[in-house]
Amino acid sequence: MRLRKQALGNRNLVGARVEMARKSQGMKQKELLAQLQVNGVDMNASGLSKLEGQIRYVTDFELAALANILNVSVDWLLGRDSKD
Repeated sequence: MRLRKQALGNRNLVGARVEMARKSQGMKQKELLAQLQVNGVDMNASGLSKLEGQIRYVTDFELAALANILNVSVDWLLGRDSKD
């Protein structure tokens, strides 16, 4: 497992939650990327890494797809709610 080289950014609220949910499910970034593509979201590994590092903005389409794939609510990803 590689450690993050850059400090966390401030361009989204969801990145840390996406990473937390993904890791709690034992999912690798590659697997999440594949699921995103199946759900019509075209993102590369660098984009996902930047999203999780809160360096990249998140679109509404990406937010909805991430919530569905990770089986969490959009509110939880935004830090508003419990996991379900």
